[in-house]
This record gives sequence, structure tokens and C-alpha cells, in this order.
Amino acid sequence: MKKLLLLLALTGSLLAETLTLSGSVISDNQKMITSRFMGFVTNVYVSEGEKVKRDQILYTIDSREIDSAARQSELSLQMYQNQYTNVKLNLERYKRLLKKDMVSKYEVENLELAALNLQDMINIAKARLQEVKNQYKYLNIKAPNNGVIVAKNIKVGEMAMPGMPAVILSDLSDLKISAEIPESNLSRITHGKKVIINIPSLKLKAIGKISAIIPNSNPMTHTFKIKVSFKTNNKSVYPGMYATISIN
Repeated sequence: MKKLLLLLALTGSLLAETLTLSGSVISDNQKMITSRFMGFVTNVYVSEGEKVKRDQILYTIDSREIDSAARQSELSLQMYQNQYTNVKLNLERYKRLLKKDMVSKYEVENLELAALNLQDMINIAKARLQEVKNQYKYLNIKAPNNGVIVAKNIKVGEMAMPGMPAVILSDLSDLKISAEIPESNLSRITHGKKVIINIPSLKLKAIGKISAIIPNSNPMTHTFKIKVSFKTNNKSVYPGMYATISIN
């Protein structure tokens, strides 16, 4: 009887020394994908829950805005090239006239200067046109890394706006468990401390490590957020799964 009471007392003592926190799996590399230019969505190639590879096209937008800028750049370039051609013809003619003392050297020098200025304008216009043409690649919005689509906020025919998240991509190779710890227990943890994590739905138990302690408490609950890194042991772990953290 004494042994049983002693065992119960030891068990109670061990349980009292273990702090269990409820949390959820998160991706520590979640990106909000948006287009760089405004345009109507022409195609959407992914759906929510779909796994994608790096550089895979997620959706495309039309090129009207870039087409307009390209036309303006081409017109400007053509205008400067025409002007340069005319100035060069006049310059050659004035050089011949200068040899016959029919025009002044000052007039020839002015034409030479005009030709140089127009050559500069042509180079600038060419660079601008190339810059605009380079923007066509941004009409195909691609995945920056491997991951899973957790949200899709666009449809074909809708207007894609710069800065407005169209697709949310979670990186499944950088998963962590996020939980909140009471302020009164904050002294029991340190950065790098090993803990036991459990994902009941997958029957996954593993050793994790506290990778972040967010120094910003919740004023309503007086809790601090922590993040725990862990190995998935080749299990299909997804953001949003329920998990627990046991801290000895």
C-alpha cells in the first residue's frame, strides 16, 4: 500500500512538472502572391489545396497595359530615328556646302551637336522599349518556391490589382508549431529548449525545439506566442493541424 501511494505521489509530481500547450501547425514561409501590374485575369492554373513546384505558373493576366506602353515607346523611338536621319542628311549636305564656303562652320557644328543629342535620345528610347518588353514576363505569375495553395482569391475575368493578394502559398518544407504560453510559465522556457510535440491526427510524436519566443504578450490573456521547429518524419503534415507541446 505504501509503495502504491509513493508511486501515485511520484506520478503526480511528474505530471505537475510537465506543461502541455495546445497549438497548431503553421508554415513559417507563407507568401501572399500578387501581380506587379494591373490587368484582367486570363487564366488560373491552380486550385486551393493543390501542391505546386517552384516557377510553376499560377495565373496569367492580359497585356493591355504593357501593350500600350510598348506602342508609345516604339512611336517615340521611331520619331527620334526619323529626326536623326533628317539631321544626318542635312549634316552631310552642309559639310559639302562648307567646303564651298556657302555655309558657316557654326551651322555645321550645330547640326553635329543635334545629331549627337538625337543619338542619345535614340539610345534612351531603345532602353525604355526593352524595359517595357521585359515586363511581359510578369504577366505569368509564378510560384516562388514549392508549396501548397491555401487560398485563391481570383477568377478568370476579374481584375488583378498590384498589392492585392491573389494566391496564398504555404511552404511545407518549413513547418512549425505555434502556441501561446501563459506569462506565469514564461520563465520555464528558453530559446532552443527541447520539447515533445504531438499531432494526434497523424499519431506523430517527435522532439521539437523552441525556435522563437515572440516578445509581445496578448493583453487580454497575458500569454506569449512561441514557435517550435520539428521534423515531420515523412508524414503528410499540413498547416492548420491541431498539435500539442509538452514542456518538462
